[in-house]
This record gives sequence, structure tokens and C-alpha cells, in this order.
Amino acid sequence: MSDQNVTRELEALAAEIGDKVYIDVAKWHLYLRDAHLHSVVAARIYPLLESRTLSEDAVLDILRDIPVKLGGGRKQLPLADLLPMQGQVALLDLLEEYQEQL
Repeated sequence: MSDQNVTRELEALAAEIGDKVYIDVAKWHLYLRDAHLHSVVAARIYPLLESRTLSEDAVLDILRDIPVKLGGGRKQLPLADLLPMQGQVALLDLLEEYQEQL
């Protein structure tokens, strides 16, 4: 796949993630697009999709490794800690569907 096609695929994946997956802060849903985290997540997960090695454990490892700064950077939490269970399920479902289309 050409670099241009990969870029397009990454952008499409990031858009899907940004529109459907959110973090939950005090019962407030902040979609990953609005938190500017959708592109980071897509870029980190895309190699799993390309190599067809997508698994829940691999995705959770990636989410645990993405730091989210809170309070102007005074605190930092892993993205995995901010996603509610429904958000994780939505992300995995989205990724499984996406991998089938590749």
C-alpha cells in the first residue's frame, strides 16, 4: 500500500475512533476527537490491523501506554483508565470491523 493510501486509511480510522469513542470524566463524555487523542490512537493501533494481530490485550496495552495530561499537565493518567467499559467495547468492535475491510 502506498504512503498516500496509508495516510488516507489512518485518517479514516482516526475519524471513526474520534466520533465513536469517548473518555468519561465526572459523567461527562469527551470524544477522542475533541480531546485530540483520536489520531494518536489510530496511529498506534493501525499496525495491528495491517498485520492482522488485533487482540483485546494488544489494544489495552496500547491504551495503557498513551498518557493523558490532566490539570494543565499536573497529573497524567493512561488513556485506558479514562475509557469506560462501553468505550473499550465500542473501540474493539470498530477495530474488528475495520480490520475485516482491509
